[in-house]
Amino acid sequence: MKLLIIGNARHGKTTAAEILSKKFDLKFADSSRAAAEIFLYDKLKDKYDYKDFNECYEDRVNHRQEWFEEICEFNKDDPTRLAKEIMKTADIYCGMRSGREILKCVEDKIFDHIIFIYNPNLPHEETNSFDIDFDEIPEHHTIINKPKRGLWYLEKQLRGLLKELQIIQLERGRKVQV
Repeated sequence: MKLLIIGNARHGKTTAAEILSKKFDLKFADSSRAAAEIFLYDKLKDKYDYKDFNECYEDRVNHRQEWFEEICEFNKDDPTRLAKEIMKTADIYCGMRSGREILKCVEDKIFDHIIFIYNPNLPHEETNSFDIDFDEIPEHHTIINKPKRGLWYLEKQLRGLLKELQIIQLERGRKVQV
């Protein structure tokens, strides 16, 4: 089962992916980390005088537009390029920010399901680093993240969605992938 988790910055995408990884043995890859490992760290390390990979990765929040543009450039000829690389070793791609890339991935059937994590208490991301129009994305599943209710609530929603999608079933208290 191949999943794509999308949503605005800080809305809970990575938290959802971590829950799915820990509770359901699904391996996830964060798009920014993967992009940095594949090409971005080498491209940016001298420009920003990064001491190591982790410094580059942690500083991405200060350069969101640049990271977005670099990933779009990497995917210029093939909008699925980074997704294909990530999905070679992962069950979940977490954090795609380009509508063009998502639509091509849908067309090429890179993912079985798309999960949109949304926190109504947080602002939407700037369009210079995120150009997804959720109305254009076919058949995605929305999970409303309400952090005040706790992680258990997000986990409950994710578990329910995985059961609904027949990705897991529960047998006598243990989870089984379908």
